[in-house]
Amino acid sequence: MNPQKPITLYGFPKSGHSHRAELMLRLLQLPFDFRQVDLAGGEQAGEAFLKLNPFGLVPVIDDDGVVIADSNAILVYLAKKYDPSGAWLPQDPIGAAQAQRWLSVAQGPLFNGPCSARLVTVFGAALDHERAKSIAKKLFDVLDAQLAGKTFLLGAKPTVADVALYSYTAHAPEGGVSLAPHAHIRAWLQRVEALRHFSPMPATRAGLLAA
Repeated sequence: MNPQKPITLYGFPKSGHSHRAELMLRLLQLPFDFRQVDLAGGEQAGEAFLKLNPFGLVPVIDDDGVVIADSNAILVYLAKKYDPSGAWLPQDPIGAAQAQRWLSVAQGPLFNGPCSARLVTVFGAALDHERAKSIAKKLFDVLDAQLAGKTFLLGAKPTVADVALYSYTAHAPEGGVSLAPHAHIRAWLQRVEALRHFSPMPATRAGLLAA
């Protein structure tokens, strides 16, 4: 099932939240038009964009008049509407709860850890960099253990959980957070990157990649 016309994705190339939505669109092979929001120029605070998302954040999608804001909400919407098999978003109570657990992790420790650390080094955000790195390390210790013996977060097949956690985990070194101690995470990232129609987020020479 495909949309009658391309979905519009309002985003920013180096936003992990934006890439999360873009990656889901690509993995589902959905046609879309990328509309870059001028974050540096403050477009996200302008009247036109605030009509799409009153919180003034990317990403937002417009699917033929259906406007969905928030990256995780977008993942759920796309999976529910365009993947009737339920492969990307489990329908059974246990699978649905497990997927939701990781979506919550993406909005909690992933945001406060590797995402925030990268906001400091890439965008100069006035955040506590050491605290963010500490949160990231604790998260990755848990995530690495959770991935031991698994192909993807929920088992043998990828789901929205993997899409939600991929971008900021893969780009954690840009925020000064090393992935070297976490072999299971690194192997999982490679498996996500090997998925058909995968497309990476642009890299930034910052943090551990600055040299």
